[in-house]
Amino acid sequence: MHRFVYLASASPRRAQLLDQIGVAHRALVAAADEDVERLEAERRGEAPEDYVRRVTRAKLRAARRRLATRALADAPILCADTTVALGRRILGKPDDAGHAMDMLRALSGRSHRVLSAVALSCGRAAPLRLSVSRVRFAVLPEPFIRAYAESGEPLGKAGAYAVQGCIAQWIERIEGSYTGIMGLPLFETRELLARARVFHGP
Repeated sequence: MHRFVYLASASPRRAQLLDQIGVAHRALVAAADEDVERLEAERRGEAPEDYVRRVTRAKLRAARRRLATRALADAPILCADTTVALGRRILGKPDDAGHAMDMLRALSGRSHRVLSAVALSCGRAAPLRLSVSRVRFAVLPEPFIRAYAESGEPLGKAGAYAVQGCIAQWIERIEGSYTGIMGLPLFETRELLARARVFHGP
């Protein structure tokens, strides 16, 4: 039985979700000289599902190297990645407020998919699960789009929004996993943790 996992993410939301299900975790984040953005670079013609799986596996390999280099205690490594897809178009993290506004205008009044892949490295095994959810926004008023983008909340968020933030008031419908939309699908995560015999709460 493993008493904790390494979380290969600096996301406070993922840490909060692990806390929610009673999983002890330690951060295993990238060093300043690691080029994480390179791992998230899109490839021409790549489907969103293939993209999020590939990025998750790449991040997991980087985390394994990190663990070995830092000579830390051995434990499973949990890694995840989330992206927003409008058809085959991938909406990653916005570069700035202007980019965020463009994304929000594209999502306004439409349905989109949120894809969250989660993988757990334990020994030689590294199983991966994919959660796909659908979100539909009402038509977003331009003053809200501008104010929300300028608030800074969309920065660092796939699709330029946080489902748990104030934009939730404009969500008409969700089909799928709320925690997956947050960035760590807990149903799939629980399955991986059970398979690796990681202790967690009731």
